[in-house]
Amino acid sequence: MLKNLKNKKIIISAGASDIGWATAKICLSRGAFVYICDLDLKSLNKIRKHSLNNKRLFSYNCDASNEEEVSNFFNQIKKKTNKIDALINNVGVAGPTGSLEKLNSEDWENTLHTDVNSHFYFTKRAIPLIKKSKNGSIINISSTAGILGFPLRSPYAASKWAIIGITKTLAMELGKFNIRVNAVCPGTIKGDRMKRVIRDKAKFTKISRKSIEKDFISMSSMKQWILEDDIGKMCAFLISDDSSKVSGQVISVDGNTERND
Repeated sequence: MLKNLKNKKIIISAGASDIGWATAKICLSRGAFVYICDLDLKSLNKIRKHSLNNKRLFSYNCDASNEEEVSNFFNQIKKKTNKIDALINNVGVAGPTGSLEKLNSEDWENTLHTDVNSHFYFTKRAIPLIKKSKNGSIINISSTAGILGFPLRSPYAASKWAIIGITKTLAMELGKFNIRVNAVCPGTIKGDRMKRVIRDKAKFTKISRKSIEKDFISMSSMKQWILEDDIGKMCAFLISDDSSKVSGQVISVDGNTERND
């Protein structure tokens, strides 16, 4: 079994479900210690049952959009370890669906606050711990929406473009500490979140869910869903020593998106 993350200590925000949990399981299978946090207590409780049999997995309740709670989370981490090797900033909400002129300010602000400020809160507190690693890695989960735009999802697209700007800047700031910073941009991920996106777009456009789902899949050259594990495997590579010279990159895992309209 591949153990290229043996004894690496990894923090994953929003790690109790979807991409976060898929990534956590892959990292654990490759020998890492994984510290996850999430706002979803139901998912956390399921994971806590799993962690009883895995001494390398630690789970915490935390609202990533609340700076005080993020600070408390890191205080808990420091009781377990004085350094970490990687941070995966996975927090993100889909935000509202609709043309910009019809969006309300609260929905816009909440989306940017959660999707951008959470990355700031986590990264600010993680950097001192990652500086103690010999080969640190920060991975920001962006989106193909952060490269191509996303009609009817302007606050989400704005937040994902912001994440790429943060990634490029941090790679420049932290390179001298041998900390690599990269962004991973998932395409159309098969799962509950995409079901909600399809539902909301169908409601707004008055087009059937089946047609919208088919259209999303057709946007990539490979004409298939991207799986949560596909993102997890890319994250595992970017944490491993095999990617020791990869930094400042925006890496799409999307089957080659041809359009995003």
